[in-house]
Amino acid sequence: MSDLTRRQTLKIGAAGAGGTLLPLPWTAAARAGSAAPPQVLAAGDLALWYDKAAGTDWLRALPIGNGRLGAMVFGNVDTERLQLNEDTVWAGGPHDPSNSRGRGALAEIRRLVFANQWTQAQNLVNQNMLGNPVGQLAYQTVGNLRLTFPSGSASQYNRQLDLTTATTSVTYVQNGVRFQREVFASAPDQVIAIRLTADRTGSISFTATFDSPQRTSVSSPDGTTIALDGVSGNQEGVTGAVRFLTLANATVSGGTVTSSGGTLRVSGANSVTLLVSIGSSYVNYRNVGGDYQGIARGHLTAARASSYDQLRARHVADYQALFGRVSLDLGRTAAADQPTDVRISQHNNVNDPQFSALLFQFGRYLLISSSRPGTQPANLQGIWNDSLTPSWDSKYTINANLPMNYWPANTTNLSECHAPVFDLIRDLAVAGARTAQVQYGAGGWVTHHNTDAWRATSVVDGAFWGMWQTGGAWLATLIWDHYLFTGDVEFLRANYPAMKGAAQFFLDTLVTEPSLGYLVTNPSNSPEIGHHADASICAGPTMDNQILRDLFDGCARASEILNVDATFRAQVRATRDRLAPNRIGSRGNIMEWLYDWVETERNHRHVSHLYGLAPSNQITKRGTPQLFEAARRTLEIRGDDGTGWSLAWKINFWARMEEGKRAHDLIRFLATPARLAPNMFDLHPPFQIDGNFGATAGIAEMLLQSHIGELHILPALPPAWPSGQVSGLRARGGHTVGITWSNGQATEVLVRPDRAGTVRLRGRLFTGNHTVVDTADGTPARTTRIENDLIEVTVAAGRTYRVTGSGSDPGPTAPPLEQSFTNASTTNDTNTGAGNFDGAGATLSAQALAQAGVTPGSTVSRNGVNFRWPNVAPGGADNAIASGQSIGVSGTGRTLGFLTTGTYGAVSGTAAVVYADGTRQTFTLSTPDWYGGPHSGATAAIVMAYQNRPGNQRHNVSACVYYVGVALQNKPVARVELPNISARPAANVPTMHIFAIAIGA
Repeated sequence: MSDLTRRQTLKIGAAGAGGTLLPLPWTAAARAGSAAPPQVLAAGDLALWYDKAAGTDWLRALPIGNGRLGAMVFGNVDTERLQLNEDTVWAGGPHDPSNSRGRGALAEIRRLVFANQWTQAQNLVNQNMLGNPVGQLAYQTVGNLRLTFPSGSASQYNRQLDLTTATTSVTYVQNGVRFQREVFASAPDQVIAIRLTADRTGSISFTATFDSPQRTSVSSPDGTTIALDGVSGNQEGVTGAVRFLTLANATVSGGTVTSSGGTLRVSGANSVTLLVSIGSSYVNYRNVGGDYQGIARGHLTAARASSYDQLRARHVADYQALFGRVSLDLGRTAAADQPTDVRISQHNNVNDPQFSALLFQFGRYLLISSSRPGTQPANLQGIWNDSLTPSWDSKYTINANLPMNYWPANTTNLSECHAPVFDLIRDLAVAGARTAQVQYGAGGWVTHHNTDAWRATSVVDGAFWGMWQTGGAWLATLIWDHYLFTGDVEFLRANYPAMKGAAQFFLDTLVTEPSLGYLVTNPSNSPEIGHHADASICAGPTMDNQILRDLFDGCARASEILNVDATFRAQVRATRDRLAPNRIGSRGNIMEWLYDWVETERNHRHVSHLYGLAPSNQITKRGTPQLFEAARRTLEIRGDDGTGWSLAWKINFWARMEEGKRAHDLIRFLATPARLAPNMFDLHPPFQIDGNFGATAGIAEMLLQSHIGELHILPALPPAWPSGQVSGLRARGGHTVGITWSNGQATEVLVRPDRAGTVRLRGRLFTGNHTVVDTADGTPARTTRIENDLIEVTVAAGRTYRVTGSGSDPGPTAPPLEQSFTNASTTNDTNTGAGNFDGAGATLSAQALAQAGVTPGSTVSRNGVNFRWPNVAPGGADNAIASGQSIGVSGTGRTLGFLTTGTYGAVSGTAAVVYADGTRQTFTLSTPDWYGGPHSGATAAIVMAYQNRPGNQRHNVSACVYYVGVALQNKPVARVELPNISARPAANVPTMHIFAIAIGA
């Protein structure tokens, strides 16, 4: 077994901009910035490692990057391949995609939408609103650097990516010689460095060459260098215009190096350092006249002036200043001893909590490696792409994917990595202003569902997907959220014009919906999903309204802080109040559109109408409880399946629902070969990096939330992580947070505020006795209890406060089941109109119940659980409709039992039991339909011979009430939370009825 499998976890504690609260020890080598080979570093569990080379499989190669330069390192023994990228090498060149026909067609498109003539409206969009060209342009590969070695069998092979140093390495033994290669991409020196060593002198010989699918030429500029000079590809009728130069230079110790005809030859060397530099002519989206040759040569010349150890030390120090801000320990099992690809293949069947920590930190690694100040933002594949025609062009998809890429930037203490998005937004505010004017006759700026390096802002890809106006609005909300984390007023001042311009477009273009009277977007869509047949186009979809509420609120608050634009502020607030509110549909769900339509794809990958739950804060457990339960129902309808990035978004949804087990179930679902490649790239499939970033953000949300003005500690901790520690997470309000927990409960919280004031802390730790002290001198902090589990602490800027204690309260008490009885299930045979069990007039028969031995208040015993049948006369409310209620239940036992049945189909939903110690246990509560039966696979508690119908009619088909049992943890129970199935019974609406709940010994 490799040494790597026996290493201990390295818990990083390097100081950074956000800093860490719980500094943990570095090895002496790491503290010194040593350039020692990776096998002596304590990388341990913060590494991806393999016992086989990648071969030809790009999804087994390991990614390195410095924000601008990227490489996929294959680790092959005989023919090594480094697939190369530079973040501005995109197909095409500067162009204006605006379509002047759109403005003239807009009024008719709107009329058709309001007239429910969606197909005609969609056709008119396709004819008049699409950009020129109708698609956007692709991010492209630069090419490959290939190193060819003498062939021969190898043993003791090990390949790894060390996340603590952002370095890949390969070691193997061949012909009795141990060879090692190490590769990293340096941000300080802007080169990719490759170091080759061997434990026997004179053993290193190879040739190096470039190749590329681009239009390129290769050459040897001097005796130690090879060059690849090329230009990006043509696409969509736009000529490729980005020139690039790639250089590779070799420095050898011992042996010889020569270069001719584009081939570099090294023979008999003791060690070799290869430096790769890439320059691009892209200056910005309007200028591709940069000195790409001078850039490439300048970086290479500067880097050659330093030794490899110096280059590596600068690289590691720069990287660790970012990566080292956050540590996460979720525990470890023997499963972590396996190679990474094996762990992925086994993850759904083994207990491997450390893999969640690895997945979390890998997402942070990818963000640092693909997004740095001054670079392009991370695209659909970050900066890694081996094709001229990647899936979805590897561009910037705004209707979910690009915002998701940056969800972990603030929460996981990588604020600097957010900068490229704000550069992009400022570009789009200029480019999108022309689209707004030409295509809509509006002020401000607009961007639709995609953009690219050329900042194209028009409708693309067809009306079904592209006719979505709020892409720029969503991006503009990121500005305000970033300010909430940083409190940086100068940042807000610099970016406020982009926020204002995004809002101005909608002030100019919102129209009144004729039947409901709301101001709405028209035309638009709920991203990528149809509502009728093949039509997605509509007016005022829920996601648009949610995004615009956030945008208008952010603009108003920003204008107050900056003391500008009072008239504009009043206008956006007045307009906000005329948007359609979030509404609950007939299925108990958040409506996706203005009208109670049913989606054409029940399990669609987008759950756009829950933007208000995450990433926004418009739907919350305590602030909007009815909408919160409707969001739960929406998630249950949509289901847990989906693309990789869709699963990642659902991790965030369930974290916001405070359902740790459901969130963790989705992590397990994501971390399988169908959704995670051997190199841990997230798969749509194919590869899309947003799933990696979304998963990292989701794990952070499970541990800390701050979206409603308070720091919620461990809001969605799953049973799979009973004990652990995290440090360095960031919260809105400018707080750095560390948490230690044991047996599912926080035992210590550390908070360091950037600014003086008060901070609110929520969690079980604060329900019992607790202390809050300044760690510098032990001085108690002033605290005020706001709610049972919510305290407010007065803090000073830059001080660290420690909270310790032992909270034990399970939360507010809940009423008994009887107080939730709203439905009359049972009638006398002579008065069947007194009840309405199924919403269509059918009821249980009191006489048939009596024949089965059940009367009001009688005992019903099943499987060792004794229930009391509701002591209610026929025609009275005798059952609760499962719609997310909390039900008071007390007692200790091994089984929680339900008497339940469904109407209009079998029903199933997520429920929870909350114990007196505050711990939660979630489970799925399911029951068959009442009609007929007993149904196979279920336990019938009561079987009635017939049913009642309106008009005192008997229906001679049996009716059943079922027993469902759930295993308990044999400790005191405080309450039960029912599934959120439906608000009321109705024809054709599946509904769950609860008659009794009891605990069995």
